[in-house]
Amino acid sequence: MRIERINKVKTPIVKIDKRLNKFQGQVLFPEKLEAANKVLSKVALPKLPDSKG
Repeated sequence: MRIERINKVKTPIVKIDKRLNKFQGQVLFPEKLEAANKVLSKVALPKLPDSKG
């Protein structure tokens, strides 16, 4: 792709490095995951209105 076209495109062009696949399914930050799960267990989701009408 030419530089001029890349500069005009509104959608970002991102190339994912295939070496990251080795981290798939692994928890990289277990302490942060535990903290997030604690917060989520204490927070209730907002009640949504029934859409049946």
